[in-house]
This record gives sequence, structure tokens and C-alpha cells, in this order.
Amino acid sequence: MPLLEVENLKTWFHTRDGIVRAVDGVSFSVEKGQTVGIVGESGSGKSVTCYSLLGLIPMPPGRIEGGTARFDGRNLLALSERELSGIRGKRISMIFQDPMTSLNPYLRISTQLTEPLRIHDGLGKSEALDRAIAEMDAVGIPDPAKRIHSYPHEFSGGMRQRVMIAMAMITRPEILIADEPTTALDVTIQRQVLDLIKTRQEELGTAVIFITHDLAVVSEVCDFVNVMYAGRLVEQAPVGELFSAPRHAYTRALQASIPALQTKGEELYTIPGRPPDLRRELTGCAFAPRCETATRDQCLTDRRPELVEISPGHWVQDCPGCLGPWK
Repeated sequence: MPLLEVENLKTWFHTRDGIVRAVDGVSFSVEKGQTVGIVGESGSGKSVTCYSLLGLIPMPPGRIEGGTARFDGRNLLALSERELSGIRGKRISMIFQDPMTSLNPYLRISTQLTEPLRIHDGLGKSEALDRAIAEMDAVGIPDPAKRIHSYPHEFSGGMRQRVMIAMAMITRPEILIADEPTTALDVTIQRQVLDLIKTRQEELGTAVIFITHDLAVVSEVCDFVNVMYAGRLVEQAPVGELFSAPRHAYTRALQASIPALQTKGEELYTIPGRPPDLRRELTGCAFAPRCETATRDQCLTDRRPELVEISPGHWVQDCPGCLGPWK
């Protein structure tokens, strides 16, 4: 039985300009110790999907319109705020996108790191501080006993991200949600952060949901990948199969956009056009206007494509246009 099983999740935002269908029928699962990637362009619904699971969507204007998210036999979407607060930060933790703004600038690192232990585990101040120092040491922060009393502005961007990882892992969660944890970091620090998350995951047996727009990162850290576009999943597959045999036009376009795969000296590939306006209900293939296959004229117009299994564990939307060869 999966550790987490999400079925037909729908999260819409009711705005003055209309209903934004940010997540529109998403289903995926996470096994114990597994790293599952959710990849797609900005605005595809990746972060909203995971924020919905933890009750972090502002309501209003957001609203969970349907679906279930079963964790340890309980539907996270049906829990009260009190019940959810016992899981959030304890059994399911999150590394937020921007370490520069996610840490409270007015509080010392010691206060922010020990808070989860004092709330969820009931530890005293001294014991919680010892645990926090040990966690800072585990994530590679030098001289943790001294630096734990510093403020966030006294840390570099890379060190702040290490603090965020320590904060997320300090309660030994069963699931860690990493929301673009390498954004705004240079390449060297990105590598260190990815290695650190992997090391702590192996030590603690934590499952990881990795949110990113970068397929290159996905290829390094994930076991299974969910590709999102316009609030829906367009392809799901084990990471090896997704890279060796991508089927959907969007997945192939994302892969073609990886700079390392470009021929030296040639212009970098970019996906033409822009994602659709999610305030408009989409009745056909959402990717049709940007599709560059030879069969793009066959993209569905009368219904939204549905996921079908084309090989064990490999699912893709059944749009004939998007499954055709490149021009």
C-alpha cells in the first residue's frame, strides 16, 4: 500500500476574473523511501498540488473542489485544521521555495529550529537545542553550537537552504516535500543541496516529493516522475523510462530544453508560445497550440485527453497529436 495516494485532486481559485483551475484532476502515489518528481513549467500546478495536501492554500480564494489524499489511512483533505497541524511539520515536512524569505528574519535560528521539536515532540528547551545543533551538524553547517544563535541574515543563501533542510528533517518526517529547493542557488551549491537531501533521505528512510521545472535535476534525484501541464498530469513513468522513451510532446519538449543536451554552438531550444489561461475551461488538448509534432492537427478538440497505461507503470495522455513524431 502506498505511503501517500492522491486521487483526482482538484484545487481551484475563485477570483474576480473567473475560476482558475490550478489543479484539475491530479492522481499520483508515493511509496516509502521513494523520490517522486513533479515537473513542469511555472504555473503548471506543481506547488499548488502539494500545498493542497498540507492545507496551505489560502481559502478563499482557493477551494479544494474534489479528490482524496490518503496518508496512513486518513484523507488529508478531510481533516480539521487541528488534526492536520499534528501531521504538518511532524510526519510530512516541507522545504519551501525561497530560503531568503521562508526564515523569519526577526528570530534566531535556534528559535526556528527548536520550535517543531517543542510543539510536536514536547521536548524541553535544552534537549531541543541539543537536537537542533546535531541536525545543523548533520546538514554540514560549520561550528553549529555557535552559529545556531545567529539570525538568518548572517547566513549565505546556501547555508540558509541547509537550515531549511535541517528544519524540515529535524522531526524525522515520513514524507519530505522539496519545493524547488535549488532555485536561486549557484550550480556548485545546487549540487551540495541535492546531495544533502539524498543523504538525509537515506539515513532516515524518508520519502521525498521533489517539485522542479528542471528535468536535468529530476534525472539525478528521482525514482518516478509526474509531468504536469495546465493543472493536469500529461505523463507518468519511472525516471529511466521517461528519459529513454518519452511519449508526450510536452515531455519531449522539456527534455529538448535541457542545455546539457544541446549541440555546442547551436541556439538553445525553447518551447514556443505560452501556457494556456487556466481561467478558461479547456475542452481539448491543452498543449495543442504549442505542439510541434507532425501530427499536431490531430490534437483532441472535443474532450480533454485522459491518462492511459502504455507499458507497466508508464502512463501518458491519449492525445493522438501529442504522441506523434516531431516535424
